Amino acid sequence: MSPRTNVMLVIAVAALLIGRMSVFVVDEREHAIKFQFQEIIRADYEPGLHFKIPFVNTVSKYPNRILNYEESEERFLTGEKKNLIVDYFVTWRIIDPAQFYRSVRGDELFAEQRLSAIIKEGIKAEFGRRTVQEVVSAERAELMAQMLTQASQRAPELGIQVVDVRVKRIELSNEVSGSVFSRMQQERFRVAAQLRAEGSEESERIRSDADRQRTVILAEAYRDAERIRGEGDARAAQIYANAYSQDPEFYAFYRSMQAYRSAIGKEQDVLVLSPDSEFFQFLEQQVVSAP
Repeated sequence: MSPRTNVMLVIAVAALLIGRMSVFVVDEREHAIKFQFQEIIRADYEPGLHFKIPFVNTVSKYPNRILNYEESEERFLTGEKKNLIVDYFVTWRIIDPAQFYRSVRGDELFAEQRLSAIIKEGIKAEFGRRTVQEVVSAERAELMAQMLTQASQRAPELGIQVVDVRVKRIELSNEVSGSVFSRMQQERFRVAAQLRAEGSEESERIRSDADRQRTVILAEAYRDAERIRGEGDARAAQIYANAYSQDPEFYAFYRSMQAYRSAIGKEQDVLVLSPDSEFFQFLEQQVVSAP
């Protein structure tokens, strides 16, 4: 191989290397920053093929996707000065690669440490305003929303966006779990006693109302019965009076027969009357008229 050929081959290889060093590719899942002697000159590259000056420009790439960061066994004090053990995770992404580089030198681990400090400060502030019961029960959604709001306000200084903050687990520390459970039990007992008292009061009210209605119904029934009985007695008296007026003698005889049936003729009955009593007038007539 001639010297000329060797020179041409070296030049071709050098040109290929220089050409290769003059381009870079940005993926859809990446951010890219171009530096010139360690100074940022561009950080808004779109996905695709781009150019740089070899040995003058350098390129750093950072992920353009959602990243996860988790913390466990962290302790926070509530407004009651009770220790809670909290596990939580944060989802975040880089939105300003230039600011991300300036604030944390492009180091994801350092960014997570800075982000962790922000999240812990927010959790500490929110827990400090609430009781244990409020933290673990009714206000959980509100708590998460406020923590996310606080973290989102400070995250742009790191060139990142906090997508979400979620608490995975909240546990009471051993030294306070007994007292908290006892207090919760006493609260449940109080609620149960209140419900029983309200139920007893309602039961007495219903029973009193039922007794009142019973008394009213019985009184009205007795009133109606007496009225009907009075009307019946009046009607019977009227019938008796009409019968008496049509044949007084027969009526007197009929009434006497009814009296005899009711008063005498039953076993072991004893009737003490004067022989000349009007009660026996029809019997005496029968005896006198007998042959």
